[in-house]
Amino acid sequence: MLHSLGVHTLQLLTQAAACILLFPRFLLTAVMLWLLDFLCIRKKMLTMPTAEEAASASEGPPPDDPPVCVSDSNRMFTLESLKAVWHGQKLDFFKSAHVGSLAPNPEVIQLDGQKKLRILDFARGKRPLILNFGSCT
Repeated sequence: MLHSLGVHTLQLLTQAAACILLFPRFLLTAVMLWLLDFLCIRKKMLTMPTAEEAASASEGPPPDDPPVCVSDSNRMFTLESLKAVWHGQKLDFFKSAHVGSLAPNPEVIQLDGQKKLRILDFARGKRPLILNFGSCT
């Protein structure tokens, strides 16, 4: 019981530390999304077209410039996008592989299902070990 309480306390402290460390980066990303939304809306909706632009607009928009309809469905600064940013930054923080550090060495099971090995057990000498996670679809 006491060991379980210690493990839960350690997990809670780890999560709290992650939130404290990630919060400034999350706020910066949120501000960038808001600014991008603001600039796109300002550029498309608040600038007054010149007479030449108004004349060319009557011919129809160019193919690379679709019509602008600003609504909640095509905004970047939404609750869903902020949740996705927070979740992605949290996953990035807790990943086991980091640039410049040793590669993770998880346990794998051979095809016969009898023997458990580590991935780096398959490395031979100084030859690099290549893992291919390809698809045959």
